[in-house]
Amino acid sequence: MGAQLRVYRQKIKSAQTMKKVTRAMELIATSRITKARKRMAESNPYAQAITEAVSAVASYTDIDHILVTEREEVRRVAVVVFTSDRGLNGAFSSSVLREAEGLTNTLEAEGKEVVHYLVGRKAVGYFAFRKRASEKQWTGATDLPVFQTAKELGEALVERFTIPFEEGGVEEIHYVYNRFQSMVTQTPTVVRLLPLEVVDSEDVAEADEAPLLPLYEFEPDAETVLHALLPDYIQARLFNAMLHSAASEHAARQRAMSAASDNADTLVRDYTRLANNARQAEITQQISEIVGGADALATA
Repeated sequence: MGAQLRVYRQKIKSAQTMKKVTRAMELIATSRITKARKRMAESNPYAQAITEAVSAVASYTDIDHILVTEREEVRRVAVVVFTSDRGLNGAFSSSVLREAEGLTNTLEAEGKEVVHYLVGRKAVGYFAFRKRASEKQWTGATDLPVFQTAKELGEALVERFTIPFEEGGVEEIHYVYNRFQSMVTQTPTVVRLLPLEVVDSEDVAEADEAPLLPLYEFEPDAETVLHALLPDYIQARLFNAMLHSAASEHAARQRAMSAASDNADTLVRDYTRLANNARQAEITQQISEIVGGADALATA
């Protein structure tokens, strides 16, 4: 009984130590998510505005630009996967990877070749473990995104998109990320980045509830404006996705660490109950031995 009691006490101590760690990580995630949500909220209006501006230029003009023109045949597709650098955040990375796998399988079933660009060590590790190739990788700043990463990623994607298929170019670009909706809801989302999905001006005018695009005057001309806006549009959308992913990561980690702390409390309570039972059984056994010895002496 004594050995069993020592085991339970050691387990109680381990659970209490684990709770200190998970509680600290929960508080860190809670403090960081405020800044992450603020950066995301500040980025959303700009990303929406530049998307509307690019859509307006492409919708109300007859420009045949490579970044907005649908290809007659799509043979190779680029998929960007946004995950985290660190774990202990529940299903944050696994849900994105599962969504990316579903997209990849769908594209390959249509006879398209898929190339991957990875953001976050979890995606890099996932592909390395399965010995699958990727074009480029970015790691080290998923919880605090920097615009330079979005710029490098955008330039790499545009460069690959603008070269012919025969030279290794891609004809469509998608990205997969966790879209932050609330502290308890982060949704894995697939977005087609290029070619830009443009709503036709007649369809917009006929739609009763569709928001009307603002009317712009283009100076010097629409083609020059579109050529200047598209790089900013791509980088803004990618950076906005990174900010959503960062806020989602902190929210997922805060929720996961809170659940881990609760589980540690449950373990401490259960092991304390078992330790009390073991101690009571040991005391009962000792009393029984004393009483049995006394009875033996009395009858001797």
